[in-house]
Amino acid sequence: MTETGTLTTPVRSPSAPPLLSGLGLFTVLLGAALPLIDFFIVNVALPTIGRDLNASEAVLELVVAGYGVSYAVLLVLGGRLGDLFGRRQLFLGGMAAFGLTSLACGLAPSAWTLVAARVAQGAASAAMLPQVLATIQAATAGGRRAKAMGLYGATAGLSMVAGQILGGLLVAADIAGTGWRAVFLVNVPVVLLGLVLAARAVPETRSQHPEPIDTPGTVLLALSLLTLLAPLTEGRAAGWPLWTWLSLALFPLVAAAFYFVERREDRAGRTPLVPPSLFALTSLRRGLIMIVPFSIGFSGFMFVIAVALQQGADLGPVAAGLALAPMAVVFFVASLCGPRLIARHGTRVVTAGGLIQAVGVALIALTVWRSWPDLGVWELLPGTAVAGAGQALQLPVLIRIVLSEVPAARAGVGSGVMATTQQSALAVGVATLGTLFLSLVPGHGMRDALVTTLLVQLAGVALTAALSLRLPRTVG
Repeated sequence: MTETGTLTTPVRSPSAPPLLSGLGLFTVLLGAALPLIDFFIVNVALPTIGRDLNASEAVLELVVAGYGVSYAVLLVLGGRLGDLFGRRQLFLGGMAAFGLTSLACGLAPSAWTLVAARVAQGAASAAMLPQVLATIQAATAGGRRAKAMGLYGATAGLSMVAGQILGGLLVAADIAGTGWRAVFLVNVPVVLLGLVLAARAVPETRSQHPEPIDTPGTVLLALSLLTLLAPLTEGRAAGWPLWTWLSLALFPLVAAAFYFVERREDRAGRTPLVPPSLFALTSLRRGLIMIVPFSIGFSGFMFVIAVALQQGADLGPVAAGLALAPMAVVFFVASLCGPRLIARHGTRVVTAGGLIQAVGVALIALTVWRSWPDLGVWELLPGTAVAGAGQALQLPVLIRIVLSEVPAARAGVGSGVMATTQQSALAVGVATLGTLFLSLVPGHGMRDALVTTLLVQLAGVALTAALSLRLPRTVG
């Protein structure tokens, strides 16, 4: 294989593995953006959905949680299926299912129908997303892989912010009277484009030695994530009934059973759903540990700021979304500088990113304290821009670090583990920081509740910066 240093003109020998062209990379990145956008796009649409469908707060929580939990539970299985049956095939099937379930969400006649469609949409996302990183791992190498991983990280971070902005714009635009339904219907033409491009440009890759599905491991992982995420995401809105506490108490027992079953399979020479030996890779293990607090803070902030700006500062969905536009723009620009900075300074770039993000979050908290409720894009611009720059120097690099030592044969498993960790942490962030914020509002007011939540997030940012000192100094 000849390395060209670009993403558009790969050269390979006839015996070389398939290579990902520039168009193919664009297509899989489009597939990566859709699930992440849809996790956040409903944040600013929830008040409108609640009024239109006469949905209670608990049901609205399920609109968010149903998608997130289904998505997280099935991600590792999606990665394994791609290894087994072919990643291009799973990517195409998952994208088609995502389009159909998005259409079902957009046409939902009732709140419970919407919840069911969102659960199905999360499952479709879980089939599609792991194939993106696995395809990049299997069909790129060297400098091309570093660039592709950097673009994936930029896409992931930008999608999470852009989803909220896009949601506000679509709700306010009320295209053809669709209102909130447009946040789901917009996926349909994008998916049709993606399917056409994927059929032309995404190469087929799969594990050379695929293993059968680990059924006990799959069931136990699903139960572990359900017993943790279901009570955390639904508990507050449901009033913390007995089942939520029983579920949380059951979580460590099911998680322990999952670990012992997977370790037994690994030692027997079989390939479990999540091989414990995979965590012997220092880069993967330490990168995953960092992704948890980072993602918790990211999603918690996005949820809380959407509620505070709309319900406390009386901004409309467009203004609430656009208040985060500087974060999105700076994130994208700064993330493109990541590969060059990593080549020069190693993983200390992540530490610098954590410190920069801490400054940004502190500026946002100070702005809220001094200017509440007069908040908008200009008041929040210094803090959101600085925070966006700090986030951009962390997330893309962490994704690259986590997968840097994963063998190509286990690309699907590694991608699924990383995506599951990130998605589970995103769901926990909405549940924990969201619960803290909403619990503080009645007694302390919206401003103080928001400032307190931002300070808790700031502590999480400090933790990620400290953990980054344990990362390997260089990235493969």
